[in-house]
Order: sequence, then structure tokens, then C-alpha cells
Amino acid sequence: MKLFDILKQKMFTQKNRAKSQTWYPASYYPNSNYSVFESDTVLQAIRCVVQEIKKLEPRHIVKSGNRYKSVYDSIQMTLDDPNELMTTADFLEKVAYSLLTTNNSFILPTWENGNLVALYPLYPEAVDFVQDNNNKLHVHLRFANGYEALLRYSDVIHVRYNFGPSEYMGGDIEGKPDVKTLQKSVNLNESLLDGVQKSIKSSYAINGVVKYNTLMDDGKTEEELKKLAEKINNNESGFMPLDLKGEFIPFNKDVKLVDEATLKFADEKLLRTYRISVPILSGDFTPEQYASFYQAAIEPIVVTLNQAFSKTLFTREGRTILGHRIEFYHDKLDTISILDKERVGTLLSNTGAIEVDELRHMLSMPPCEDETLGKTMIMSKNFGSAESVKDMVTVQAKAQVDAAKAEADAVKAKEKNTN
Repeated sequence: MKLFDILKQKMFTQKNRAKSQTWYPASYYPNSNYSVFESDTVLQAIRCVVQEIKKLEPRHIVKSGNRYKSVYDSIQMTLDDPNELMTTADFLEKVAYSLLTTNNSFILPTWENGNLVALYPLYPEAVDFVQDNNNKLHVHLRFANGYEALLRYSDVIHVRYNFGPSEYMGGDIEGKPDVKTLQKSVNLNESLLDGVQKSIKSSYAINGVVKYNTLMDDGKTEEELKKLAEKINNNESGFMPLDLKGEFIPFNKDVKLVDEATLKFADEKLLRTYRISVPILSGDFTPEQYASFYQAAIEPIVVTLNQAFSKTLFTREGRTILGHRIEFYHDKLDTISILDKERVGTLLSNTGAIEVDELRHMLSMPPCEDETLGKTMIMSKNFGSAESVKDMVTVQAKAQVDAAKAEADAVKAKEKNTN
């Protein structure tokens, strides 16, 4: 079934408001326009997080004990190609942008004959949580184009951000982005920038007057002003000649600009809301700074995505008993220096934890032309698995026992010959 066919359908006509622990009704309008998102610093911070989220690689895996196994099925095919309009990066970017600007992201999986065929990010204008006659929770989504859909809540992937006082939605108790504190920081930032702009304009204002020590009519005054302007425009030395009838009287202006420390404080105050530092925003960061950014800003979202996708795409038994789950992986090695990559590669090679082609990929090299060689595990002779080490110790111990026995037999034979 196509997306717009789904959005126009209704599954039942009689519906009741979903129960809530608060007195607020379970109706939300998450996509209201907020001026806070017009701030360039806020948008830069949001984009910074979004651009990291779009780098994630979603995988369908099965966990059995401490082992993880990748599964390539209709779910993985759809994760690699979500729908006819988007790549995986496009899909994740849209999900992340919605998540950070509305604190909620709705994704609709579509199935055919038990196989997952598409994942559609939704951007509803209004959301109602309702219950059918059997008290099953549904979500009623209304869109700006007039379309609407009434879907089982368990069939929709709902990712929440800043999930707090609201019963069903991320954000504040009304299911909206809690931007009150952020708005104060934005207002402070805009006031400072406005002060800088006014100071710059004032520096270009009238800097002095020219007093002509004679009486002139309006026409003559205009003519003298044009001559003065021409002298200023044509001047390259910084000095301007005036005749005896003209006298230049400068204005002593003391233009006050906002100091750099204050502007930096205002920007960083906004960035801290999204756990971002100035080096991360500018792209001039160290591995340690990126690690802090990832753990504070990206990893919590990754955990939420993992659990939200797994909860909807698999049954409870499939998750808890069979170990099926969706994991969003991030190649953190992309952010470290080539020297650090070499150190990691050496560690993995020594312990036999990496193939030749995996090592080449880590170092930004193409795969081996020989496919068999590319899949060969690399391992130093100085390292070995626990089993191989155990076998080696056993062999060495047996050799020592045999040597001692042979030496004892030699001693006995020598004593016998002496007697």
C-alpha cells in the first residue's frame, strides 16, 4: 500500500481520548513555528548533530549470548534503501531534524506479505492519542495537506527526545519543544548582535562638519559639498586640503563594541543546549573533543533509535527470546588521525581481530584484487587465541616431561653399565 493511501485511511470511526495521568488531553501540535529556530547559532547546532546522525549505519542483528550475527533479510534491505524517495542518509537526516526541532519523530513501516518494504518519516501537524473499543492505543495523525491516518500505535516507530512531563510525547507537558529557556539565550544573543550592528553603523555616520567662513546660498552650499565629496573620494594620502574659507571640525566619537568574550559566552550558552562545543561546530576538534561530543550529544540519540526501531519492527518475543534488534553503528575511526588508525590497526592485527580488506578500508585503501587474500585474518605470531596458547603450553609441558624421563632413563642405563 502506498504512503498516501495509508494516510487517507481510517481504521475505525468510534474513538475515545487516550487516558492520561495529567489533566492535559492526549492531543498535541508539535510542529508549531518557533522563532528560536530562526537563530543561526541554534540552526548550526542542530545541523551539527543531524549531520552526525546521518552517518549512522542501521543493521539488523541477532544477539545470542555475547555473540552478534548480522541478518540480511527484507528488514535489512529496507534499512539500506528506506523508500523510493530517500537514501539511508536522507532518511536519517529527516528523522533527526524532526527529532531535534519537535522533540518527536514518527516513522511508518509498510509491510507486504510479512516483509518490510518501506520506511516513511512522517511530519504531522497534529497528533491525537486515542483508544478503540478494546482499549488498544492508536495514534491519529493529521497533516498540513489535509491527509490524516488513524494507526495502531504499536505499528508506528515513535522516537522521542527530551521525554519528560508529557504522557506520550517528547518535549514539555503539551508535547511541544521546551524552548522557554533556550528563547532567553536566543534573545540575549540577538541583543548583543544588534548592539554590534548599531555600533558599526554609527562608525560610518557623520564624522565631522565643514564650516565655511562666508555666507552662501543653498545652491552654492550644495556645489561646495559635491567638491568636498570628490576630494574625499579621490584622496589616497589621508590628508584633505581646504582653502581659507573652509574649516573642518571633527566629531569625537567613542564607538563601543561588545567584547569578544561576551559574544563567545552568548554563543556557547546556546551550543551547550545541544551538547556542542565551538571546536565541534567549526570542525577544528581533537579526537578527545569529538569523543566527548559523541558521548554527550549523539550516543543518547543512537540508544533511543536502537530501542524505538527494535520495539516496532520485532515482537516482544523476537527481541527478548530470539535476540532480534536494530543497531545503528557509527564509524568513530573516521574522526581519528592516520597515526591513531595505524595504532588501532596494529592492535587488531596482533590479536587476529581484523581481515586484510577491513584493515585496508580503515586506512582508506581499496580492497585487494585477490578476494581470498582480502578475507584472510591477520594475526601476529606473538599472539594467539586462548585455545592455541593452551595447546602450546600442553605441548611444551609434555616435551619437558619426556625430556626429564629420557634423562632419567639415561642415568639408569649408565649406572647399570657401571655395575
